Amino acid sequence: MFSSRHPEDRFRLRAHRARSIELTEPELVEIRAAQRTFEGAYVRTSLSQFSFALIILKIFTSEFYSIGALFAVYGAGVLLVSAYRRQQGNRQFFNEVGQGGEERKRFRTSGNVVVVLTALSIAAYVTLLVLTLRLENKS
Repeated sequence: MFSSRHPEDRFRLRAHRARSIELTEPELVEIRAAQRTFEGAYVRTSLSQFSFALIILKIFTSEFYSIGALFAVYGAGVLLVSAYRRQQGNRQFFNEVGQGGEERKRFRTSGNVVVVLTALSIAAYVTLLVLTLRLENKS
């Protein structure tokens, strides 16, 4: 049975463990591009949601606090999706070593991340619509 102390030991590239390999320049460029494109975008979105929540909480009256809290929770959710996307990124670049020690390379899309982020966004927009309608009814 294959067991290791570090989860990164399951991932290999050119027969080297992922945490101890020296990458070539094209491989480094590919990894950096993926990080900028995907992980960076999620983190920037999360930061913008936190900033917008702070603006709402600082500028508007107490009736809008629930909307500010919604944007803060949405930002935290996007940040969690970003962490999950980063963890899943290793599976897209490195080969995974199975239980029997065999290496397998399977292309895996980010569909699961997209589904989670879509569900989170729809829930946030529906909640925002409900909170906005409640504000209108209070007037």
